[in-house]
Amino acid sequence: MEKITVALDWTPNTNHTGLFLAQQQGWYAAAGLDVALVSPETDNYATTPARQLTSGRADLAIASSETVLSYRTAATPVPVTAVAALLQHDTSAIATLASSGLARPAQLDGQVYASYQARFEDHIVRALVRADGGRGDVVLTYPDKLAIWQDLLDGKVAATWIFQGWEGALAQRGGVALHTFALADYGIPYGYTPVLVSTDALIETRRGALQRFLAATEAGYQLAARDAAGAARLLEQTGLPAFADAAFTETSLTLLQPHFLNEAGQWGKMEEGKWAAFVNWLAANDLLQPTPLTAPHALFANL
Repeated sequence: MEKITVALDWTPNTNHTGLFLAQQQGWYAAAGLDVALVSPETDNYATTPARQLTSGRADLAIASSETVLSYRTAATPVPVTAVAALLQHDTSAIATLASSGLARPAQLDGQVYASYQARFEDHIVRALVRADGGRGDVVLTYPDKLAIWQDLLDGKVAATWIFQGWEGALAQRGGVALHTFALADYGIPYGYTPVLVSTDALIETRRGALQRFLAATEAGYQLAARDAAGAARLLEQTGLPAFADAAFTETSLTLLQPHFLNEAGQWGKMEEGKWAAFVNWLAANDLLQPTPLTAPHALFANL
């Protein structure tokens, strides 16, 4: 069995559905793979998934396309490449509690935003506020990443970045009304998120193993795209606390089903145009420094 370690971007959730289904159903093992799915809870997010990848502790990391761009344009560029998009469309958004009265981005001026410290995140949030007519004068704070969602619920911060298929569904289950601001609605063409990322060296030396991994993972997402209820029952059988409530998992999967596959019914495939749109936006806002960026097609590979 060939070992593959995947550093997850967050605690297990429905964005990761295909991976956990492939593991639970034995599809990785059938492909000759011993796959470890490592949650950031392991070290309380002390090491980001991308750093686990680049330090050799993981063979794949789940991150955003923003992460690939950040590494590729660092002062010393790091050759990492996206190999699959977990979701075809951006389901993330900036969120506030409806009870806060902050119903549009412009109202975030002077308010506390809990940041995950992604390289472009704070710039993007300020641009969102300005696009709605505000000044972009948000107050940034950097709490423990795994505590940010609870901080929003507790009113310790005014806004943060969420995935609507997971935190949005959690809020719905808890009877918590949110205001959400999708970046695309304000002219910000945010890229694929989340994506599976590997290093160029691993793609070259372990291409066959990565292809087998992706094929088994696609089978998991295909199952969830066809049958949310069935997928939820199988995820419940993993024994993971995140999937213990099959009814909630089904609700979340139903929200995500339109985003798992492209129009051709394929999972994971990425298009250069979507990468180019985000790259061009970042470049227009002078954020791709200090290293010039190569063509967008060099940032991803549909294995």
